[in-house]
Amino acid sequence: QVQLVESGGGLVQTGGSLTLACAPSGRTFSSNAMGWFRQAPGKEREFVAAINWSGHATYYADSVKGRFTCSRDNAKNTVYLTMNTLRPEDTAVYYCAASPTGQSFTDIVQTPLGNLVWGQGTQVTVSS
Repeated sequence: QVQLVESGGGLVQTGGSLTLACAPSGRTFSSNAMGWFRQAPGKEREFVAAINWSGHATYYADSVKGRFTCSRDNAKNTVYLTMNTLRPEDTAVYYCAASPTGQSFTDIVQTPLGNLVWGQGTQVTVSS
């Protein structure tokens, strides 16, 4: 069974930093676009960041642009989300996602959520 496994979540104070990691199991996604979404309590899952297969192109939600960085190490089959200057409104469960067939970050941004491969999520809590 193909699965994405996130790690690195936790509790951090406002202004702090965290780095999330996502490593697939069951198959490699080193030739596929990947990304991050988040879901706060009572809200819909929202896009955060996406990265193309090579790591040379990224795309971010306006709310995180300039604070978050999405990167990947295909040799380690791992995608990262480095989050700086965290705010209480960044509190959410963060999910890693992969496009099963696409290579461009648009394949994360424009694909219906049900057509992506998902992880189980990791909680990020930013205290004020």
